[in-house]
Amino acid sequence: MVDTVNSLAARVHELLVAFLTQGSAAVGTAGLQDVVARAGALGPDGTWLAAAGHASLAGMALARGQADQVVFHLDAAVAAGFNDCVALHSAPIRPLHDDPRFRALYQRMRITQADLDEFFWLHREMQIMASEAQTASVDNIGRLDTGVSPLPQAPMPTREPNTPGVLITRIDLAATQTALQQVALKAEFHRSAGNTSLSLIDDSWDYPRATRDAWYADELDSRRRQAAEARAFVERPGADTTLIPCPPLGSIAYPG
Repeated sequence: MVDTVNSLAARVHELLVAFLTQGSAAVGTAGLQDVVARAGALGPDGTWLAAAGHASLAGMALARGQADQVVFHLDAAVAAGFNDCVALHSAPIRPLHDDPRFRALYQRMRITQADLDEFFWLHREMQIMASEAQTASVDNIGRLDTGVSPLPQAPMPTREPNTPGVLITRIDLAATQTALQQVALKAEFHRSAGNTSLSLIDDSWDYPRATRDAWYADELDSRRRQAAEARAFVERPGADTTLIPCPPLGSIAYPG
């Protein structure tokens, strides 16, 4: 099968979901290295996918505490178009801020204010999704109904980005949404199946409470869905689209 931009983007998404749900030890680096190699065969259209592969490899190296590999892959990612300066202010990567090699690659990145706005939104949405997933898991404890509550997701931005690096972080958000959704649904199906089994064998099963739980869950699901829709990214009118250096290292507060 011939690779396309869409097929390789889907492969990056798949690998990131596996990394988030199974851990770096279970996933390994071979898949992402393969993406980098195959993206190169697509020519200029695939350059940002090579950047995505290197950025993800940097993330895996960071999880393993391999600072040199983090810098190596980030340097390659920046050379291929990675420019998510917001990501490079997250807590796990801050210890690298004093590394001259890291500072040098950071200073090479260029961005527009319009894209920077979206980067902030994308990372904020990742944090909100993680918080929502945790809250939902607590809310679902003890429910006696057999309904299943998926995690609502804010719609992905559809604006044409000024730089291809935005596409990389969109995949990161999509992978985060998918991974959290998979974990949530697995727990929900387990609870639902358990309640179904117990209701069949337990003569004292509280059916009125199960009905009330279902009503309450439906109401809560509706409110969460509406809140997610309301969080949709809205491009700021007049946001500058001129390429400029990223904000100085250390000047960005990571959303959270």
